[in-house]
Amino acid sequence: MAELINFFHTTGFAWYSHSYLLMLVIGFIFMWIGIVKEYEPLLLVPIGFGIVLGNLPGVSAMMQGVYSEGSVMNYLYFGVIKGVYPPLIFLGIGAMTDFSTLIANPKLILLGAAAQFGIFATFIGSLILGFNVLEAASIGIIGGADGPTSIYLSSKLAPHMVGPVAIAAYSYMALVPVIQPPVIKLLTTPAERVIRMKTPRMVTKREKVLFPIIGFVVTGLIAPGGVALLGMLFFGNLLKESGVTERLAQTARTSMIDICTILIGITVGASTSADVFLNSNSVKIFTLGAFSFMIATASGVLFAKIMNLFSKEKLNPMIGAAGVSAVPDSARVVQTMGQQYDKGNYLLMHAMAPNVAGVIGSAVAAGVLLGILG
Repeated sequence: MAELINFFHTTGFAWYSHSYLLMLVIGFIFMWIGIVKEYEPLLLVPIGFGIVLGNLPGVSAMMQGVYSEGSVMNYLYFGVIKGVYPPLIFLGIGAMTDFSTLIANPKLILLGAAAQFGIFATFIGSLILGFNVLEAASIGIIGGADGPTSIYLSSKLAPHMVGPVAIAAYSYMALVPVIQPPVIKLLTTPAERVIRMKTPRMVTKREKVLFPIIGFVVTGLIAPGGVALLGMLFFGNLLKESGVTERLAQTARTSMIDICTILIGITVGASTSADVFLNSNSVKIFTLGAFSFMIATASGVLFAKIMNLFSKEKLNPMIGAAGVSAVPDSARVVQTMGQQYDKGNYLLMHAMAPNVAGVIGSAVAAGVLLGILG
């Protein structure tokens, strides 16, 4: 009997609490959304499983969690807390991104910049709710709708908030098809939604090769704090467009980004242990995250409408919503909504320009915040 009692105390049942059960349910919901609803499964399935892994009763007590010094999960979490994984993911994103539509119509980069207003609006809102300036910056970056950037900045400024910030960022990225359409409909008229845009011009190979080089130099000078993200993004794109490093580009956009996505997903999920995650600050972060995402979407749409006041060639203002850096989900939302009102209107190629500009814009915004506050 004594041996049975000792064995029981080594199992997770001895450490059960309702808070662990709640987090397990959240993990199951994430996996259900990813598998059944197919919303961002490459992100939500690893994160959901990580939440379950990090909240099994007894894991922390047996020193097996991400916060347990010397554990395997702690070593894997090193890439998150030190900001190693996000730049590697940006390398893969750069290697799979086509900047042609942005090069063909460079004024659309303004829509990507306008959508970053959500970052700074949320930064102010976070300060009002009592977060310190470093925590507020980490929460504000959720408005960029870029999970790796959110993780990178929070790992540098507020490491204790990496888990909630990352979960909020990835959750709202997955909910792009749910959050954005009502905001777009509210801010556009039926006539604006059926505006057709001229087919972008063909971009030369020279332009494609020069863009990542010039783009990195310019953005790196503006925001030196973001060179790890920006450098990897533009380097990955140079590997793709140069035509002589296809083998490296293929590795970056397949094996490397997949490995990093798995590691970042499961370790970020595991970092949300009940004793760390279940508090009022997490609720505030999720509320501010939703607010920031809606503000970013609205800012892009409204700025497109402002641009139309001064432009002969009218933009369909819905493409402004793609200024958030949820690539390519925001662009797909714009395409889907455009065809709801005009089946012959193809907005995807136009929406991709502000969409990829948003990736650059969020990294620049992170670099600016890191440069000022880091």
